[in-house]
Amino acid sequence: MTETEYDGPEDDRSGNDRSGSRFGAALDRLRRDRGIWRRGIVLALCAVALTLLMVFHSDIPNRIGNLGSLTETFLPWLGLFVPLLLVLALVRRSATALIALLLPAVVWLNLFGGLVADKSAAGGDLTVATHNVNADNPDPAGTARQLAASGADVLALEELKGDVVPAYEEGLAEEYPYHSVQGTVGLWSKLPLRAAQPVDIRMGWTRAMRANVVTPKGEVAVYVAHLPSVRVKLNAGFTANQRDISANALGEAISADRHERVVLLGDLNGTMNDRALNAVTSQLRSTQGAAGDGFGFSWPASFPMARIDQIMVKGVEPMSSWALPETQSDHLPIAARVQL
Repeated sequence: MTETEYDGPEDDRSGNDRSGSRFGAALDRLRRDRGIWRRGIVLALCAVALTLLMVFHSDIPNRIGNLGSLTETFLPWLGLFVPLLLVLALVRRSATALIALLLPAVVWLNLFGGLVADKSAAGGDLTVATHNVNADNPDPAGTARQLAASGADVLALEELKGDVVPAYEEGLAEEYPYHSVQGTVGLWSKLPLRAAQPVDIRMGWTRAMRANVVTPKGEVAVYVAHLPSVRVKLNAGFTANQRDISANALGEAISADRHERVVLLGDLNGTMNDRALNAVTSQLRSTQGAAGDGFGFSWPASFPMARIDQIMVKGVEPMSSWALPETQSDHLPIAARVQL
């Protein structure tokens, strides 16, 4: 057989594999490339800036268009810049940029790595769900049927228009014999409700309520809340003043509650990272953070980018948390299973 007929590994004439020598030659070229440390300085600075943004997000002022809260709402998405900078660093063949990228990668994993893993567990004896049904929902009856099939023991609805409340009452009546509607929020339950009443969140009309759910293991105080929407105004940027006032009022109500077991269901128009919700988040645990699988984004339903709908608890143990299938609303319904 001649050399031209040989189809085996690419060998030199002595029979040694050339692939190892090519790899060694590539390493040698990198060692001799003095620019590998000088290139990509701008990319390295971008990596450092990204790191500082994630570490010190709570120090970004809200005085200018609530910039701090806006950053915190979409904080997990800053992680997308890490693979982007990685590709650019590889294209530039910059060791400096690659090493600098370790900083934002480690910080992001420290902040959100725990959310990526599945923390759900079997068990639990109470399933709760919440859904902003959208005041302009074109199919309230269909949405009610979907929610009735969710299996939740307790169901909270927000953004209820007065003229469509009967559609939800009719669609949920068979599965949920107990319910109370206060203003634009409502609570439906398979278990008896007691002492249902509105909660003043300083809006001038009712968008929050509280009721005791009577379970076989005792009563649970359940709050339903729909905090005001965050607005983007041309002359003021991202504004959330009324939302912040209402969040503080809700936090005060929960703080004054004497029940040891509390569940908060609702559309808070803010994420767990948003400092404006500290009055609430400092007292309660997120079921998604404690027992969810992934980030559990709930809005917008067509392409969820943030979890502004929340299930939060105190005095009960979260076992699992998940998003329910899309309805005709612009929010996804979410659910959680807790152990009393």
